[in-house]
Amino acid sequence: MSGYIQSLFSERLGGSQFGKDTKIYKFEKIKRAKRAALDANPGKELFDLGVGEPDEMADPGVVKALQLEAEKPENRGYTDNGIDEFKSAACKYMENVFGVKGLAADKHVNHLIGSKPGLAMTPAAFINPGDVILMTVPGYPVMGTHAQYVGGEVVNLPLTEANGFLPDLKSIDADTLKRTKILYLNYPNNPTGAKATREFYEEVVAFAKANNIVVMQDAAYAALTYDGKSESFLSVPGAMDVGVEFHSLSKAYNMTGWRIAFVVGNELIVKAIAHVKDNIDSGQFAGIQKAGIYALEHPDITERIVTKYKRRLELLVDTLNSVGFNAKMPGGSFFLYVGAPKGIKGGRKFENGEEFSQYLITEMLISTVPWDDVGHYVRFSATFAAKGEEEEKRIIGEIKARLSKVEFEF
Repeated sequence: MSGYIQSLFSERLGGSQFGKDTKIYKFEKIKRAKRAALDANPGKELFDLGVGEPDEMADPGVVKALQLEAEKPENRGYTDNGIDEFKSAACKYMENVFGVKGLAADKHVNHLIGSKPGLAMTPAAFINPGDVILMTVPGYPVMGTHAQYVGGEVVNLPLTEANGFLPDLKSIDADTLKRTKILYLNYPNNPTGAKATREFYEEVVAFAKANNIVVMQDAAYAALTYDGKSESFLSVPGAMDVGVEFHSLSKAYNMTGWRIAFVVGNELIVKAIAHVKDNIDSGQFAGIQKAGIYALEHPDITERIVTKYKRRLELLVDTLNSVGFNAKMPGGSFFLYVGAPKGIKGGRKFENGEEFSQYLITEMLISTVPWDDVGHYVRFSATFAAKGEEEEKRIIGEIKARLSKVEFEF
């Protein structure tokens, strides 16, 4: 083994210390705890409410579309920045579902091989060393990580329950604002499930214009809302002047592994992201893009998915509240974000969400994800594996029975 390789890693990966960090990250801790819990309780069912992806396959119509398109020789080649038909379908989807009008397929939209790579590419288009990106926390860190890779600085905006899990834009100091290039948002939000208000989006547009900032709205859960209204940042007057949205088919259409998404909005921002993308990948397979067109033309698929998640979330809210939690239906996403208890009455204490989450896995075989960035919370997901309503009720009933065995202290 060549010893010199250890000295060659970039500083962004930790330099010569890369791979030597013994810290165990929370998702690895969860995996290890699940394995240990199953080994210690053979035959007992573990309920995974930590998983962050749909529990069902894509709609049969989407699958059939891929089967048909995969057989066509004209779909075999590189697609570079995407086929025109997918871009047109994305524009129609934005109008039909979100009421965003006036989009041009050749200017305002570009396909992505999933929204994660799109978020990762964006800093290369805007961030120079010393530039700032404003990131909401808790949240999805990919854009911030890549901003740091190219020498940018991440400034975190805490999401608190008292502020409806919306960032306080007035709290940012003038020096930071002068250096800020990007404001990253994610609504409906992972992990809080909060939905942004139209008033907040209006504030964001005014804020961006006043400070010469571009807005990147991660809209992966935009179509998964529970008040009957799916809203786009781009539907707010002036939003097209300052930003873009990243839309994914992963969550709204059960298409996580298909890797298909799009960025839509300001023409110049889309052009810049497309330019970076053109130097990174050669486009998603045309057959998958055409299956994506079928999905975008059938928003009723998402409506059925929303009905399922709403049913499950309502059951979870009732169950958690029955044992002392303060759970509320989220505005969107498939997550339920609740404050972690301080301990068990007359028993052990929990210093944070992670300790409580580990307790749930170890003692009750219920897997969740802890979030201790701003306060101490755990995230429950409605994407647990269950076939049909009866099995959902059985699983939630068993979860309630396990949680009821102790009295939590909040």
